[in-house]
Amino acid sequence: MTTNPTMLDSDFKYIDKKGNLMKTRTELTVAQMLDFLEDEYQYNYKITLKNGVEVAVDFKTQKGLIEVIDNEEEIEKYRQIKEDFPEQKIMAIGHGKYSAQIKELQDIVFYDKTPQTGSIFLDDGSFAFDYAHILPLVEKCSILHGHTSSVMVELVGQMKDNLLVDFGEAKRIIKDVLTAFDHKFFINRKYVISEDDSHYVIKFEGPKGLFELQVPKHTTYLLEGEATVENLSGELIKLLAPKMPANVEAVGVYIYEGYNKGSHIISNISKDNL
Repeated sequence: MTTNPTMLDSDFKYIDKKGNLMKTRTELTVAQMLDFLEDEYQYNYKITLKNGVEVAVDFKTQKGLIEVIDNEEEIEKYRQIKEDFPEQKIMAIGHGKYSAQIKELQDIVFYDKTPQTGSIFLDDGSFAFDYAHILPLVEKCSILHGHTSSVMVELVGQMKDNLLVDFGEAKRIIKDVLTAFDHKFFINRKYVISEDDSHYVIKFEGPKGLFELQVPKHTTYLLEGEATVENLSGELIKLLAPKMPANVEAVGVYIYEGYNKGSHIISNISKDNL
């Protein structure tokens, strides 16, 4: 089984579509949800308190401010903004260990309201798969080569009793789905020129010349599109979505192709199409 070294949040760079370098995975998730909702935002928005101190709020949107709370100082900043600008709408998103302190404010942060939208992420060392692929349109990657990729999954939806999905159940689903990816050869379906009961014949003209190979069907995974890490993220979402409980409304997948590079895609789930 593939194992990965422990990595901290600081080991990764979280960059949104605007090119903003964000401090945490939570901030990136908020940015991607705002993009998904087509809600324009400014990151690291500066605001001056009545005491003359300038502070930065994580997100300014057309409807209000959003602060991601990761420490005690940010709770105090949040309180001060509420006190100095009572007309300003601001909500906080914080780790569970801060929720009791935030909840005392009794506004905007709907920790005890129903329905309650929440999100969880699962970043487990066992969420990894080995695979081979060919990218005929990319010179460096137009020959057969392989990777070991680690995976992180986000789930977003309506919570019940402060719970979105049991972590144990979510982990079981993810590990089961990843078996379909592990030790597979990924290739765009359009390069299949023939097949029999047990094999595909793959042929294409690439930057490195003419390639033709016969591969077993049971170790091959055909894709509608090139075998990029972005396409693999989308394909993994397609496999995960039907297995998720009804209250899960969106699934996000990170696939790391080595260290400090990879793909993240988040997609809503249309239950009507499952």
